[in-house]
Amino acid sequence: MNDLDSTNIEWSVNAQTGVLTDVLLGKPDHFRWVPLNSISAVNQANQQQLGYHFDKHKAIQQHQRMVEVYEANGVRCHFVDANEGLPSSVFTRDSSFMTPWGAVITSVQTPPRRQDYSVASEFYHNAGIPVWKWVTADHFEGGDFVIVKSGVALLGWSGDRSTQAGAEQVAGWMNDMGWQAFIVPIPPQFVHMDAVVVMLEENLALVCEDALPAYAIEWLDQQAIERIVVPYADCVKLGGNVVSLGNRRVLSMAHNVNINARLKDEGFEVTAIEYDMFAIGGGGVHCSCHELRRE
Repeated sequence: MNDLDSTNIEWSVNAQTGVLTDVLLGKPDHFRWVPLNSISAVNQANQQQLGYHFDKHKAIQQHQRMVEVYEANGVRCHFVDANEGLPSSVFTRDSSFMTPWGAVITSVQTPPRRQDYSVASEFYHNAGIPVWKWVTADHFEGGDFVIVKSGVALLGWSGDRSTQAGAEQVAGWMNDMGWQAFIVPIPPQFVHMDAVVVMLEENLALVCEDALPAYAIEWLDQQAIERIVVPYADCVKLGGNVVSLGNRRVLSMAHNVNINARLKDEGFEVTAIEYDMFAIGGGGVHCSCHELRRE
């Protein structure tokens, strides 16, 4: 539903936990596998040996199932328009991100996605949702922006997606507003910080410690963030790329067998959907959404 009345709604995100009320998704009408990142490159290089093949009908069904899960959990779904020239704009985590002061339109580096900002900015304009900033210093993508808790953000950069200059520009904006912004470079095989650190509940995160330098782990300790550790082998398969719906409810993917079991052991209600058409193509359920509003 893009026909929202935004007049009396405060569009902002102060923390990536709490009850999710509104989410921004893409439309899979033109989705196909294209070279996006290290994850998709390895998957597609091994496509013949592992028996992977793209099934458009299956992809559309999987995406629709994700929408149904959101709606069943009381989340209003909004969509950027499909565009035949932007097959990967379905991964809306990267083309914008929401802050307490409005949305930020990002600068995506990977060639098939460099124009994704166009459908993102068009959505915000048509919906009447304020755009606070535009990334202009090289590249920074929404998958590298993690609100650890209100007033504290963790920013990543791998070089071939977000860059140091882009991360520093966003960090400067956050600092100007009185927030702490902590920048950490990550190895390119992890693509974005949202494959490494994903908040589940207040002061609790899924974390792939293998992807972070020791000082970043110490920083998380200083922020009093408890961790459920995601092993390297699961991390590079987007095992930590889940969505917190709030109230200890999590949207995950069926192939995340180990992580899903661990979350259930920790008392989370896990809804796991088949999402391999997108995960093989380089993005999980967390990559496929961005919070527009949380309670």
